[in-house]
Amino acid sequence: MQKSIITLGIILSFSFLSQAQESKETVLEESYLLNPFQSVINWKGSYLFKFAEHNGTVEFKKGKLFSKDGAITGGTFIIDMTTITNEEHRLHKSNGPVEHLKNSDFFDVTLYPEASLDLTKVTYYSNTNEHRFEGDLTIKDITKSIMIKAMVHDIAKT
Repeated sequence: MQKSIITLGIILSFSFLSQAQESKETVLEESYLLNPFQSVINWKGSYLFKFAEHNGTVEFKKGKLFSKDGAITGGTFIIDMTTITNEEHRLHKSNGPVEHLKNSDFFDVTLYPEASLDLTKVTYYSNTNEHRFEGDLTIKDITKSIMIKAMVHDIAKT
């Protein structure tokens, strides 16, 4: 009887130990919805020999950022290509290249009103609080691998 109680005590001890180890190893995975009204993509385009350039914005339609134990691990975003703007022409109240960017020569927003960005790899540099995002950008049903550097303000690893 005493041997059975000791054996039961040992089994219970191992059970609590394994549960404690499991809780220590529990990974906290979260996702965060993008607020499209507080988020924007800044773009810059230049000619082959950089004798001139244009820049502007395009808005997100929706998105989600993924994290694991507080570190960004990836994300998926939909971009509203119909919102593309050109900053210098907006300031001068003209359309400039915007209509050209929206037509079939470039983004053809009538046929392809959305683009997508899927972040597949994230590297975090703690010494500068910068992230290197690698992923796939799809515009007009054409997908290309890209790399984006970003800095998250004030909060490390998020």
